[in-house]
Amino acid sequence: MQQIESDIIRRCREGDRGAFRYVVQNCQGMVYSLSLKMLADVEEAKDAVQDTFIKVWQNIDSYDDRYSFSTWVYTIASRICLDRLRKVKPIGPADADERVFEIIADDTDPERRLESSEWVSVIKVLADGLGGKQKLVFTLSQLEGLETAQITEITGLDAEQIKSNLYAAKKNIRERLIKMGYGKD
Repeated sequence: MQQIESDIIRRCREGDRGAFRYVVQNCQGMVYSLSLKMLADVEEAKDAVQDTFIKVWQNIDSYDDRYSFSTWVYTIASRICLDRLRKVKPIGPADADERVFEIIADDTDPERRLESSEWVSVIKVLADGLGGKQKLVFTLSQLEGLETAQITEITGLDAEQIKSNLYAAKKNIRERLIKMGYGKD
């Protein structure tokens, strides 16, 4: 995502919809990526993206420009995803999800590009059984590649809580992979 210039933020605060369109165009990819990985449902992810940008528009005046704009947007998106996860009854991976995962896990082509539906299957399989915070920390750290300091800003968790949630998530995922025949006991 490109860094959003302070001029764009100022124009958004003044109600400039064109400037906000620029913000959406530059941030929607990262918000969709996070939402899809967190929610493991294409339609839910799309709804979360919409909800995120509605909140960004409504709360742009509260953005503190001493901090990264993308971190602020990630914070809003992650809270929306966590709220959605709390409201939805958890659905484990279907047999079809596990078959898609097996195909991808056995694929030797490192250049293979995952499509949205494949990502959903992989995330459902790997994240089955993770709590909301574990899933969020795992997604931000391992799938989105964010640093601990950024995750702290986004989640409000301290470094030790992040480390603990990440450890628990990785342990859970490792156990799931072993049960599926990937890895050693």
